[in-house]
Amino acid sequence: MHRVVVLALDGVYPFELSIPARIFGTAFDTDGTPLYEIITCTLDGRPVRSNADFTIAVEQDLTALYTADTIVIPPFIGCGAESDAEWLPAGLPEAIARLEPDVRIVSICTAAYVLAAVGLLDGATATTHWNQAADFQRTFPQVHVDPTVLFVDPGRILTAAGAAAGIDLCLHLVRRDHGTAVANRVARLCVVAPWREGGQAQFIERPVPEPASSAIASTREWALRHLDRPLTLSELAGQARMSVRTFCRRFRDEVGLPPGQWLTQQRVDHACMLLETTDLPIDRVAAESGFGTAAAMRQHLTAALGIAPTAYRRTFRAAATR
Repeated sequence: MHRVVVLALDGVYPFELSIPARIFGTAFDTDGTPLYEIITCTLDGRPVRSNADFTIAVEQDLTALYTADTIVIPPFIGCGAESDAEWLPAGLPEAIARLEPDVRIVSICTAAYVLAAVGLLDGATATTHWNQAADFQRTFPQVHVDPTVLFVDPGRILTAAGAAAGIDLCLHLVRRDHGTAVANRVARLCVVAPWREGGQAQFIERPVPEPASSAIASTREWALRHLDRPLTLSELAGQARMSVRTFCRRFRDEVGLPPGQWLTQQRVDHACMLLETTDLPIDRVAAESGFGTAAAMRQHLTAALGIAPTAYRRTFRAAATR
């Protein structure tokens, strides 16, 4: 079983600490078998303070890291507060240096400072909370910081922007490990969005919009029922009984994405579900998802997921069968 070890450091943020157990711990195979084992540890196995008014007790110490397939590091008080890394817990760099080279390491929010401080992000692209991005870039000029995205997944070392983005990244890993159907079940159980693409923008210093028009929500629902059709911006705006300009502005305020980008994400998600759960030919999947042709679907899936439709089906249908 894939073992996820979550490292709770002194001053840990409880919400972010709980994300891995909530997401990975809700992932089950079709026969009810858990797909992940989640263990929480501290540096010495003793309780640590949280940034709230309580402490957190665990039963595992730092040696648990050496048994992990995936390690998740949540943010903690003072992380990145000093550029000379005085905040970095003693013994942690040495422990990380001893990890197996194929272990997957995830940071949530400002815990990216830990990964950068020990050299894991040198020459790589990473993200952190937008409010700390400028300081992060000054402190670690060898890292390319993208402050606009929800998470970055170059393969082994992954970084998430903030609290909710940590949920997105963990769901992304469930999807990457076991496919869309499993990730969607987890999302439904946790009552969160099943997929927000990593490249989606962080919500940075935007005013809270007025209560969303029900026409926007109903238009999105209508679009999801008609993904097999070529949906134009004018048609969507017409469904909402708005001008195209007003519709685009309200859509972005409510969803955080332009309508076309959101619609493409929904088509990709629907295509993945069909590839995993049906034996429909690739051309039919493309048509049902609204891509029109297999070539167009291949282009979009490769851009979004880095894998062609046939390879996606082979990979995740095999995982579902296992």
